[in-house]
Amino acid sequence: MARIAIGDLQGCLDELRDLLQAVRFSADRDQLWFVGDLVNRGPDSLGVLRFVRALGDNARVVLGNHDLHLLAVACGSGGRRLRKDDTLDAVLEAPDRTSLLDWLMTRPLAVHAPAVRDAREDLMVHAGVAPQWSVAETLQHAAEVETALRDDPVALFDTLYGNEPDRWDPALTGAARRRFIINALTRMRVVDGEGRLDLKRKGSVADTPRGWFPWFDAPSRRSAEARVVIGHWSTLGLVLRDDLIALDTGCGWGGALTAVSLDDPSCRWQVPCASHRLPG
Repeated sequence: MARIAIGDLQGCLDELRDLLQAVRFSADRDQLWFVGDLVNRGPDSLGVLRFVRALGDNARVVLGNHDLHLLAVACGSGGRRLRKDDTLDAVLEAPDRTSLLDWLMTRPLAVHAPAVRDAREDLMVHAGVAPQWSVAETLQHAAEVETALRDDPVALFDTLYGNEPDRWDPALTGAARRRFIINALTRMRVVDGEGRLDLKRKGSVADTPRGWFPWFDAPSRRSAEARVVIGHWSTLGLVLRDDLIALDTGCGWGGALTAVSLDDPSCRWQVPCASHRLPG
């Protein structure tokens, strides 16, 4: 089965259809890996959710920060409300809202595939991996939050939002621990030499100040033996390295929607996005 990773959809169903046509996707042979942020910003979040859910086992999906935002609004947690530029009303008013949100609620925060022959193992998350975490620890911490999300989403979202703590400590417990895990997996871009997160920074790599690093270039990153597949960072663009595939090329911001074969990264596809907003 061919594995094809696809960047942030952001509610752009037409671009997804065009991309799958370019890929010549076949449900008989292909598995699609979606890096999260299925919804919001683009014109058809409802259509994207219906389409990806209908793919069944042909789709592996991780949650992004926009997906979590939708779930928090739907749960009515922590006073979370739609923002002016959200495009989520159709999802919240849909007759199949409950089944779609129940499906989204059960998507993981991390997806793993073991190494095959000489290839690296693959780890897909939406934004990044805290430098202090190994692959096994990343999966363990993601599972902690996934369990909390399924058991009591209202309680999770009531204490989810905020930028603290900004550094991992294994002694963290409760809401602070879950908040850091979610921030690392779904919001992180840059860290300092001690692994501290700066969640406000959204610019390009060139804008990173001295003493700070893109999380994937952090000194002594413990997940470096894996190939991490991410989205989230639209100003980063397409990056193909032995240890990283970054796929957010600004669909919904006037960029493109990108797919890359995980089995042969030299095979890649892009379709232009109809929107005309600039990243950032």
